[in-house]
Amino acid sequence: MDFSFTEEQKKFREEVRAFLEQEITQGFWKPACDAWIHSYNPEFTKRVVQKGWIGLTWPKEYGGQGRSYIDRLILTEEMLRYGAPTACHWFADRQIGGSILTYGTEEQKKEFLPRIVKGEAYFGLGMSEPGAGSDLASLQTRAAEDGDYYVINGQKTWTSGAWLANYFYIVARTDQQAPKHRGISEFVFPADLPGISRIPMIDITGTEAWNDVFFDNVRVPKKYLVGEKNRGFYQIMHQLDFERSGMERLMGNYPLFYGIIKFVKETKHNEQPLSRDSLIRNKLAQLQIEFDVGRLLIYRVAIVMDEGRSPTYEAAMSKVYCTEFEKRLANSAMDILGPYGQLVAGSKFAPIGGLAPDSYLASKGYSLQAGTTEIMKNVLATRGLGLPS
Repeated sequence: MDFSFTEEQKKFREEVRAFLEQEITQGFWKPACDAWIHSYNPEFTKRVVQKGWIGLTWPKEYGGQGRSYIDRLILTEEMLRYGAPTACHWFADRQIGGSILTYGTEEQKKEFLPRIVKGEAYFGLGMSEPGAGSDLASLQTRAAEDGDYYVINGQKTWTSGAWLANYFYIVARTDQQAPKHRGISEFVFPADLPGISRIPMIDITGTEAWNDVFFDNVRVPKKYLVGEKNRGFYQIMHQLDFERSGMERLMGNYPLFYGIIKFVKETKHNEQPLSRDSLIRNKLAQLQIEFDVGRLLIYRVAIVMDEGRSPTYEAAMSKVYCTEFEKRLANSAMDILGPYGQLVAGSKFAPIGGLAPDSYLASKGYSLQAGTTEIMKNVLATRGLGLPS
């Protein structure tokens, strides 16, 4: 097999790197772990828009560039490698735009896609509920038809990006009598509709990346129904195949990985660099091997997408593998740094800018976010290996 990139792809990667290095050199932002979900920087998003890098794979008629998924993965990989603050446009670009392209009406495409490409649409993702996290089909938020509207009532939890959102994507039950995997529909609508309220959720790292969001008789025009009524669950399953490449989980904490390597080269113990310690060398060598394997799994997903297939089990495999890598990376970083690794950003003696404790604390939830490891293993078993459900 040929694992090399084309000359055009190599040039594109260098262009992205040069842009990001210039951003850092000018002091516009500092690299951060999980910046794709934690770091909201509208000004950075505007500069990305100027480069034409949002909606990279979308048709040109909707403002995209019609480029390959490999090209988009190159862009994504470098954004994560440098810990760039992409959270404002991440979900719109990665997830919502693709959903609208696949299932949306022409009116929806013309309304939403240009705004996403211009970096003007920030989305909150309303999927999980207090009683329906991993089992999305058990959701209880209701959308009842009333003339030209759906009236939505319910609660969403772990709503990504809700505090900054000017649009919401949610899934709600539109048929109370249907079996739980049926009767669910998707909606995209403005966040300023009357009846929407939210409560911040401060996670273990002290970050407000998620919210509890409440919908109290929110009247959503029917034009904001995405796809076919009552078929939302099956649409979601198709869409999540394109979300779960695992790249965020492989490289979401890359600034820490790079920082650890730099730290052991520059820090001495008994007048010798820590990199000379055989235990540390073995730990980092093992992580590098695992990282390279995960990277190949992710590019496999992109290749499948460029072939026009849904990467069902390929994406599940990649997501499980990369999630476990991130956990091992966080644990290894804490082992290498010792007690100093517990010092948070801003502490006088915190190594690597205090990235280690944030990564370690956040890693406990990685196997739950965007599909639990257990569910991903079931996808691998049934769709990849053909085992009975």
